[in-house]
Amino acid sequence: MNPNAALIIAPIVLPMMAAAVLLLIRDSRRLRGSLVNIFASCAGLAAAVAILWHVNHATGPDAVAVHLTSNWAAPFGIALVADRLSALMLVVVGIVGVGTSLYAAAGWSRTGSYFHPLFQILLMGINGAFLTGDLFNLFVFFEVMLAASYGLQLHGSGWPRVRSGMHYIAINLLASSLFLIGLAILYGVMGTLSMADVAAKVPLVPLSDRGLLHAGAAILAMAFLIKAAVWPLNAWLVPAYTAASTPVAALFVLMTKVGVYAVLRLWMLLFPAVDGASTQFGGPLLLAAGLATLAFGAIGVLASIRLDRIAAFSVIVTSGTLMASFATGSVAAAAAALFYLISSTFAVSALFLMVEPVQRTRSERHAQRPVYDAMPDEDDNLDDEQLPLVGRAFPVSVAALGLAFMACSLLVAGLPPLSGFLSKAAILTAIVGDQAHPASGSTWILMTLLLCSSLFTTISLVRAGIRHFWASGGRFAPRLKVVESGAVLVLLGACVALTVFADPVLRYTTATATYLHAPRPYVDAVFGTPPRPGPTKPEYPQVETP
Repeated sequence: MNPNAALIIAPIVLPMMAAAVLLLIRDSRRLRGSLVNIFASCAGLAAAVAILWHVNHATGPDAVAVHLTSNWAAPFGIALVADRLSALMLVVVGIVGVGTSLYAAAGWSRTGSYFHPLFQILLMGINGAFLTGDLFNLFVFFEVMLAASYGLQLHGSGWPRVRSGMHYIAINLLASSLFLIGLAILYGVMGTLSMADVAAKVPLVPLSDRGLLHAGAAILAMAFLIKAAVWPLNAWLVPAYTAASTPVAALFVLMTKVGVYAVLRLWMLLFPAVDGASTQFGGPLLLAAGLATLAFGAIGVLASIRLDRIAAFSVIVTSGTLMASFATGSVAAAAAALFYLISSTFAVSALFLMVEPVQRTRSERHAQRPVYDAMPDEDDNLDDEQLPLVGRAFPVSVAALGLAFMACSLLVAGLPPLSGFLSKAAILTAIVGDQAHPASGSTWILMTLLLCSSLFTTISLVRAGIRHFWASGGRFAPRLKVVESGAVLVLLGACVALTVFADPVLRYTTATATYLHAPRPYVDAVFGTPPRPGPTKPEYPQVETP
């Protein structure tokens, strides 16, 4: 174990301890609970950044940090592994967690009990899923994450939330059942559930057992694809996300990335390109599923009018883009897709956070009639209410909300000059210019769907912007709280930072994609980590007796 490996447990232990503290804080002291929630989220982000810094600057075996939780050597003990991919995902979780915890401090915790403990338990489950090196513990962290999400999904009141929550719970229970069945089959074939041990033993599986291996992997993939919202397994997502409260919906954007991460991690470990018998098993099916998901999400975005449904279908577009890009088998496409994953997660989360303020602005606009000091002249340009358009004053809150919505629209649609455009341009460049994987029919379909999704998203968001900001003008000042604005600024600021530092981020994602396509360092790091020596028995001086 390298000297910094003990830091790996921080993203799991910190939210667990914070949840325990928050359970002791009564609901009457919600401000104190909000402060603890925000502080714990910031501490988790700091730990994630430290892990990322370590794996990015370390060389050789130390670039993959391994922590043996029970001090048992692999594959007998449980290992937590932080490599370039898991460290990147931890930072994404940390930034989204800080933004949503700030937004939740505006009063969303008052709609029900135990909001903040469930919030931290969800973060613990997500972080654990990214760090675990064992398939059964991946299932455990999945269940921790889902158990917390059930409570957050039903947090509040209203029949639509209860109805969609019941559907959400039923679908995820089915996914958990498939997960267990796949684990049982895989354990029967391999005799182990350690990811590194499974990856090392896959080439040794005889041909007579390859069918069972593929069946177990396919059933596992079904469970992960349900969570990743891949078509046709994604009918649950839009009703669940649109019915959830605003900060919960923004936080749930991370959960689909857990499904994408699980597919990517296991696919690269179990069926790498260097394995002859099962090379890239299921790749064409993953590519077809990604293309179908991308098409379904793009059509859903175009057909949606409500802003929350646009954001929910944008999550599906993101999942389809990631799945199709990874399934091409191109290192350059995978690197660009990782950059797109970061940008799209921040952008869609910010868009979810803007749903309620925009709807609140619309309701206040209808409740308040603009008042003007002077009567319009006969030469004035008038609107539908016979009020002058020229010289109309817009409050700062309206201007800030409009600018934030414009930035979210550019990011989600992938328009210049922000990181959404850079990420989609990188994907298009990678799938066309990769010499190792010449352009094929599926490549051109992916390119067409990417461009169409950007066009459809632009049309839908422009239509929503006209409906909410332009169609009903007037001098009104909606109530926007500081923490709400700060939460959106955290996510948009992260996207701006991605735009400014796009080159080093792309270098990092390129190194990550290269490492994923040659997973031997992962296996060597897990098996090369020895247990820590136990305490030695002290030697006492011999005392001679007379």
